[in-house]
Amino acid sequence: MDRHAPQVAARLDGRAAVAAATRQRLRLTHMQASLPLLCLPCAGASATMYLRWRRALPRWIEVVPVELPGRGGRLGERFVDDFDRMVAQLCAEHEGVLRGRYALFGHSMGALLAWGMAQHQRLQHRPLPDALIVSGSAAPSQRDPDRFLDKTDDAALIADLRKQGGTPDELFDSPELLRMTLDTLGADYRLCRSFVHADPAPLPVPLHVLAGRQDDIAPWRMQAWAAETAHVRFTLEGFEGGHFFIRQHETPVLAALARHLAPAVMAGGVDAARALA
Repeated sequence: MDRHAPQVAARLDGRAAVAAATRQRLRLTHMQASLPLLCLPCAGASATMYLRWRRALPRWIEVVPVELPGRGGRLGERFVDDFDRMVAQLCAEHEGVLRGRYALFGHSMGALLAWGMAQHQRLQHRPLPDALIVSGSAAPSQRDPDRFLDKTDDAALIADLRKQGGTPDELFDSPELLRMTLDTLGADYRLCRSFVHADPAPLPVPLHVLAGRQDDIAPWRMQAWAAETAHVRFTLEGFEGGHFFIRQHETPVLAALARHLAPAVMAGGVDAARALA
């Protein structure tokens, strides 16, 4: 036996220990560096739809539920029913977060707003999101122009609420809550009708699309999101459930969010997905 073998083995063990300690420090650094995730609500909803995610997602994701005027904590404010004005206002209100590293998520109408905010940031030569994640929405270039045309009175709005699902039955039994919901939904549908796709340049950011397999949005309208990014990282992922699959199957949806956001917290050449496991 080589008489130097114990010393060599000891040196190798020492190097391995140093490497392990370095990897551990990098893991801690990753976990302490949180990434703000601005979450935009669907039509008729408020920021409260995302409050549960603060506890359910990893600590390195800082969930920032975005409240729109006229609901929730901003109930006393007037609704904004113009898409471009709403996007510009949201970017101004969250300017502090949008100056640094951040990500955007939106469901349904919120997906369109999240995309609009990213495009607004690009046009203003301001920092772009590390990732854009959208769900339950056709691509901006392939939205159904007739989707909101006949949704202008209470009966039509109630019928649409029931069709989409995701609304508790108790709401329909409360005249006060139903009135507030219909007013909010009506304003949001006007906002959606005001949207015009001006064929902007694709965003140079990772884009991830989540879709409900039983949603009534045509698959080709979802696939069209691929044209909205110039980045190599584009994914389209299907989940069981209808339009509100993000509630019906929350656990796999949140796992997908964490998986898509992990690369955004890379540092020192270490893969964050592995470091944060």
